[in-house]
Amino acid sequence: MRKVIVSLFLILSVSVVFAQKKNVRKAKNLSLMETPDFKGAREAIAAAFEDPTTANLPETWHVAGMIGYKENENYYKDLALGKTIDFVKKGEAIVESFDYFMKAYELDQNQVDKKGRPVKPKFSEDIVSKIKEYYNEKHNLFYYAATLFDEKKDFEGAIKAFELYMKIPEIPFMKDQVTKDSTYYQVKYYTALAARNAGQYEKAIALHEDLKDDNYETFYVYQLLYDEYVHESDTVNFVKTLKEGFEKMPQEPWFIQNLINYYLLNNHIEESKFYISKAIELLPNEAVYHYVNAKIEEAEGNNDKARASYDKTLELDSTYADAYASIGALVIDEAQKILDDASYKSDREFNAAKVKSNQVFKSALTYFLKAAELNPEELAYKRNLRQLYYRLDMSKELEAIEKELGY
Repeated sequence: MRKVIVSLFLILSVSVVFAQKKNVRKAKNLSLMETPDFKGAREAIAAAFEDPTTANLPETWHVAGMIGYKENENYYKDLALGKTIDFVKKGEAIVESFDYFMKAYELDQNQVDKKGRPVKPKFSEDIVSKIKEYYNEKHNLFYYAATLFDEKKDFEGAIKAFELYMKIPEIPFMKDQVTKDSTYYQVKYYTALAARNAGQYEKAIALHEDLKDDNYETFYVYQLLYDEYVHESDTVNFVKTLKEGFEKMPQEPWFIQNLINYYLLNNHIEESKFYISKAIELLPNEAVYHYVNAKIEEAEGNNDKARASYDKTLELDSTYADAYASIGALVIDEAQKILDDASYKSDREFNAAKVKSNQVFKSALTYFLKAAELNPEELAYKRNLRQLYYRLDMSKELEAIEKELGY
């Protein structure tokens, strides 16, 4: 009787396993048909996952991964035919299959025969090939994440997709299969942008810090990193970032300008002078550095030295509109000083000073007119012209400039 029961138990066990393996085959067949039934395939594989006899078979997980893989492949075929496809659904199929493939690979490495001897992996080579495909072909994870970022504005979803892409070269069995090429660094860059947009500034900072030496969009990486440290009120690191950016890219004036602006706003004049001197020493023919030096001299009240630096700026770049306007402002200060110095003198002396100051005020017109000609979009130049026209009783010119300004 006992033998009968044992035999019956074995028959039942085999039949249950057979039934579940049948579901695995069914799922595989449904996904491989000419017109695949992915919904039916997922339902079939779900039954195999629920039973402990097949839940941990590498084949079960491999077939589950194949369902998403084939669905992604079908989307790509439609794309190649010029059809509009849903990149989000395509990407979701990839992510689903990736997770299944990873588990299948793990299980495949640990299979043994009835005698407990290791069995050669059956699915690993195929899994490596498919994950490599997800990494190397842009229409896969890259476009999925990009769609979430650009079109859907789902920044948190984009981060997850981008991070999955960046994870692939770090998987032990993928390290010799894929390389961190320009697309990899592009993905890291976009991940940081997505993190900023999602308000995840710590993540954005970590990624940008990591990108600094990767030679990918280095200028923008430093700019964004500076902005992130400013957002986090981390003065030490935003100053450090500006210094590093200037040392690495002295040809980019953005760093020295922001660094000096910070020093000037916080009354660190000596630091400002040190860095602008260093910049001019490195690139003596860079007009913008002489312009910044002029601003520092002006902040210290050294108008003659400031004027000399503005003149040097224009010698190097005759189209530097701000330099013309800055000289015009110095001329206005000079004219105003003439009036101020005569304010407590006799009427005769004051009137003589007024005539002299008007001549100086009039000379300022040349500089603001030139600045406005070079940069007609800058309204500040035109406002200065308006004030000068008003002061000099130039009614015709005043009426014209006010019309331009919309007064």
